[in-house]
Amino acid sequence: MTTADRYVEFATREAHGVSPSYERLAHAVARDDELLALLDTLPPARRQPQLLFGVVRWRGGPVDDPAAFRAHTVAHWPAVRAAMLTRAVQTNEAGRCAALLPVLAGLPQPLALLEVGASAGLCLFPDRYAYRYGDHLLGQGEPVLDCALAGTAPPVTRPQVVWRAGLDLNPLDVTDPADVDWLDALIWPEHAHRRDRLRAAAAVAAADPPELVRGDLVDDLPALAARAPAGATLVILHTSVLYQVPPPRRAAFVELVRALPAHWVAAEAADVLDWGRLPAPPDGALYNVLGLDGTPLAWINSHGQAVYWFG
Repeated sequence: MTTADRYVEFATREAHGVSPSYERLAHAVARDDELLALLDTLPPARRQPQLLFGVVRWRGGPVDDPAAFRAHTVAHWPAVRAAMLTRAVQTNEAGRCAALLPVLAGLPQPLALLEVGASAGLCLFPDRYAYRYGDHLLGQGEPVLDCALAGTAPPVTRPQVVWRAGLDLNPLDVTDPADVDWLDALIWPEHAHRRDRLRAAAAVAAADPPELVRGDLVDDLPALAARAPAGATLVILHTSVLYQVPPPRRAAFVELVRALPAHWVAAEAADVLDWGRLPAPPDGALYNVLGLDGTPLAWINSHGQAVYWFG
């Protein structure tokens, strides 16, 4: 897939109907030979639309007008390029916990949660957020995570979590304002509700910061998993992480996680893992597959805003 194709796919399948600003930007980049040539000086994994747009936003550049975005990006390309080489797409969307909750609440309690690709660890607190599935409210306080749930009943209890830890190549510190600002920059421009949710979730996590370990998802996972307390159900989870991992390393991770004494909860794009035969998605938008121990259970939106259970 060319860089132009990548930006067109992002515009049509991810940003369309979700972020008009990013849809316009992505189509404009896809038609701009000079910007494409600049992006092609980066390693393929660093050419992501989300990374480019997030870096420009993080540096205070414009993302609401394609012409102004282009002028800023070209004029400041050395600084933009440097940031794209050092930063990563680490969208830490607490809203995904609403999609994970029906699975987590159904496992033997209490849980020991270990998140791979944890970013700042905001998805390690499913027991401390409140949820709204239609008219069904579960829990109290902020943030309240809204989710449209189809095909299964909403959970009636939150999980009991007695241990939580995360593994990431570059963990972010939820108590560091600069790291939270980077997470904020990764939120799409129109999504003020997600920005508010990020700040509320960060406050929850900062009150009891999770243990985050800098490490590799294959080399360092067994040692961290071994630290989970006896008597708790170990759950290894990840959301929208493996697409950034080269296929051979991805396969090694799958082999490893299947061998560990743990349940495996994954929310990844349909082409990232071998899910086998899947039902048709609800529409032409881009969905992830929610799975438990390698069995696909539902289509979910990438930010956790909707779940379509396979029945």
